[in-house]
Amino acid sequence: MSVKSGRNNLPRHIAIIMDGNGRWATKRGLPRSVGHKKGVEVVEEIIKAAVKLNIEVLTLYAFSTENWLRPKKEVELLLDTLCRLLKMKLSLLMENNIKLKVMGEITRFSYSLRKTLQKAQSETEKNTGLIVNLALNYGSRNEIINAVRQIAQRVSEGLLNISDINDELFSQFLYTKDLPEPDLLIRTSGEQRLSNFMLWQLSYTELYFCPKFWPDFTQEDLKNAIEEYQKRERRFGRICVV
Repeated sequence: MSVKSGRNNLPRHIAIIMDGNGRWATKRGLPRSVGHKKGVEVVEEIIKAAVKLNIEVLTLYAFSTENWLRPKKEVELLLDTLCRLLKMKLSLLMENNIKLKVMGEITRFSYSLRKTLQKAQSETEKNTGLIVNLALNYGSRNEIINAVRQIAQRVSEGLLNISDINDELFSQFLYTKDLPEPDLLIRTSGEQRLSNFMLWQLSYTELYFCPKFWPDFTQEDLKNAIEEYQKRERRFGRICVV
């Protein structure tokens, strides 16, 4: 198996729903926290692989708006792990020319986590390599509703006409306004649903469902997903020309 390296064959933007940390641990008779810690290690390996493959954008669904419904201790562990990871790995981001972006409503997070996220984004802002886009306290329905509110406000202020509203304008009010739409979505753990993730942006994205839990996902699995993507014909609603 080999990934074709030509720019026309590689997905510019890969999005991943990292699912199955808790179930991975439970299946082994371990605390769910162990699964989350193992999942963090996999994140680092997949980022390294994306750098090697010259992927432009890697979006990781790290914490959803629905994740607040989990037990409080588990949520605290997840967010604390994220905060410590960013502090520890900032130098790694800089060494690899990685730019960090965050999408979601981070105002609900602790001051410490918000400060860490802001610092990581600020210090990597001028990096020109892989963009790692973390979806944190993210929900696509909220994102779309917020975009509608912003557009409605501008219409009410006379800054926009209703006739100005189209796909391109609407996209400029989303968190991903400066990013290409995902070419490939990968979801681990065997679940086959989008779970309120990038519903607008995934309109024409190729979907790839991996049966492995996220802690078992490897660089080779990423390459397999890309190879499958490269076999597909993306028509974007057009008729295939033979």
